Parts: sequence; C-alpha cells; structure tokens
Amino acid sequence: MIYFTELDRLPVFDAKGRFLGKLEDLDVDPGQTAFRVAAFRVKTPKAALLCITHEQVQSVSMSAAQTSVSEPYIRCYSPNEGLISVRKDILDQQIIDVNQRKVERVNDVDFDIEPVNGHTELRVLAVNVGLAGGVRRLLQGIIAKRRIRSLTRRLPTHAIPWQFVNLIEPDPARRVKLRISYERLAGLHPADIADILEELSRDDQKAVIESLDDETAAQAISEIPTRMQAALLESIPPDKAADIVEEMPPDEAADVLQEMQPDASAELLAGMEKDEAEEVQDLLEYRAKTAGALMTTDLIVVSESVTAEAAVQALKSFEGDVEQVHQIYLVGGDQVLTGEVTLARLLLAEAQTPVKDLSGDPPISVLADSGEREVVDLFQKYNLVALPVVNESGKLLGEVTADDVLELVVSHR
Repeated sequence: MIYFTELDRLPVFDAKGRFLGKLEDLDVDPGQTAFRVAAFRVKTPKAALLCITHEQVQSVSMSAAQTSVSEPYIRCYSPNEGLISVRKDILDQQIIDVNQRKVERVNDVDFDIEPVNGHTELRVLAVNVGLAGGVRRLLQGIIAKRRIRSLTRRLPTHAIPWQFVNLIEPDPARRVKLRISYERLAGLHPADIADILEELSRDDQKAVIESLDDETAAQAISEIPTRMQAALLESIPPDKAADIVEEMPPDEAADVLQEMQPDASAELLAGMEKDEAEEVQDLLEYRAKTAGALMTTDLIVVSESVTAEAAVQALKSFEGDVEQVHQIYLVGGDQVLTGEVTLARLLLAEAQTPVKDLSGDPPISVLADSGEREVVDLFQKYNLVALPVVNESGKLLGEVTADDVLELVVSHR
C-alpha cells in the first residue's frame, strides 16, 4: 500500500532516466475503470503539465516514479471534466460515514501498487478519514516518508473502502459521498440524520434531504433547529418542500412556516394538500408562546357514546404518528372535551364497553391562549405525557405533547 501523501510531489523520470517533473495529481476515470488511476499529472520545472497514462507507468515507489517511454511520447495535459482528480476532488472533501453516523473529512487516499502486463498500475483502495491520515498530511514534507509511516502505524486509522465512495461527476465543484449513504441513511435514527445535516454545507444538506423519502426527511428535519429547518426548506424545490412539511406534525409544520419568508411560506402552503394546509393555517393563527401555538391537532378523538371496539378501530385507522399517541380523547356535543382513555385501558377492555366508562377523572386541560409557563407548570404538577387544549367553551382544539414541553424547557435554559 502507498498513500497519496507519499506520492504527492513525487519526482518522475522517463524511460531514459531524465527528470520530467513532480507529481501534481492523480486522475481516475469513473467511466472506465473506477478503481484504477487513469493518469499521472506531472508539473515540469517550467510549470508545464504533462499527462502520463496508466499504460506508460513503469514503476512507482515512495522515492520516485518512472515511465516506460521517453519524453517525446508523453502528451501535454489538457483539462477533462470527466476525470476525478485526487487532490482537487477528494482530499479535504466531506463525506457521510453511515457506520459512524457522522460527517468525515478525507485526509488521505490509499492505493495499491499492482504490476500489470509489463507496467505498473495504481489502484484506489480507500479514502482515509482517520487520525493516521491526518498526521501524515501534517508531517508531509517535514520529516522523511518512512519515518512518518513508522510513526503513524501506531495511530488509529479509519479508511472507507473505495467501492463505497460515489463520485459526483459533472459538477466542477465536485464532491465525494458514500454510495451507500443514500441507501442506508434512511435506516438511521432521525436524530443521527439531523446531526449529519448540521455538519454539512447547505448544498450537501439539500442533496441528502432530496435523496430521502418524504417521511424520513420530515422526521430528520424535525430534529434540527427551526431556523435551520426554514432555511433548508426554502432552498429545495417547493413541491418537495411541501411534501415534506405534509409529513411533519402540524405544530412543527406551523413553527417552521412561521420562521420562513412570507412568500416562501405562502408558496409552500399552496403546494400542500388542502386538509393539511388548512390544519397548519389554523395553528398559524395562534399567538406565539401560547398553548395554541405549541399544540398539535394530530390526535385521536371519538364520541363519548362509542364502544371500546369503535375506539380501537379509530386507533387503527389513525394516520398520524402512533408513537406520540398515549390516550384517546372523548367529546360530547359541539366537540366539547368530556374525558380521555389511556391506550392500556382501552386495549384491555371488553369490545362492547362504552368508552365513557373507561374514562377516569375529568381531564386536565388548558386554554389555547394560556402562556407557555402555565403549560409547563401543568405538566410538572400532574406528571403529564400530553395536555389537551380547549377554547373557552371547552371545545377540544388539540394537545401539547411532552416532547414539545421538553424542547421548550431545554431551549429556555
């Protein structure tokens, strides 16, 4: 194995032993053999650039490279956007390491030296994102290569195999990413995806979000700060942004729309399904820092006159986030809140039991225009997991969930 840090500025000689120049970069042709270095780019003493093809390379070591042809048979370098350059396109670029659940910076590139039909080829093995690669970069040109290799052998190394690296081709500001990232990224916890998003540039954030399905993208975006959510949604196509926001809990959707520019927010609302848009629009009417602004309308409500069997059916047909459901709310005439039933009591009840018989004490509720402080106090006093929100007539409007309160408390620390 040999590293790019050991090849960088390597002296290159032709078949007659004449000095040609120093290695400037290595090019890979992803359209041909993605593992093979297709060409050596060499800068001459007069600052001209030569291009030595892989068939013209006789030998490579840490001390020098030699061609199998003399200088007249070596052509001048001409730019080719179809090639991937190691120094320009790979070193110092960020990639998503799905296994480590974080963004890594490429410190070095690992190669294998392989004799092939009378000449020598370099084959790319991996991109190196570990400490050892970083130290090699730091010490490059300061102490001898073999001494650096000896020192870094004891350091932690972390290399991502080349077959997992996908190269973004036509973009002149080309970036590298893991080919497995988009396939496996969706399998990570949304909080892990959010951590990755926060480390990426805006262009990379867009690329990740647009690669995910709408539900996964919504879950991940919900985990990042609201201001960042707004900026990210404003940067992607409006139809994709609308699809993502439709998958977000209504209260979170309202929060991010409130943070966006008015024109962008209006365009996004216009692109949403009518029912979801109206739901979010209603939440936007509430004053900031009130129970109404905190609440979600994504909850299960049944008439107090139905049976346990009907309530279970309502639970089964619920299209929201089931993990956030802890109880079913009961309402009477004019949608006035009359009770609530925990899922445990509901599922243990006989099918024909009236749900109002399963309701315990009158539910603790809060008025929509109550302040955040009152909401937090009620959660603490009664050890709640959810708090129904009503208007002055007692009509059920929505609920505030424990995760909303936790986020609120953390943000005020």
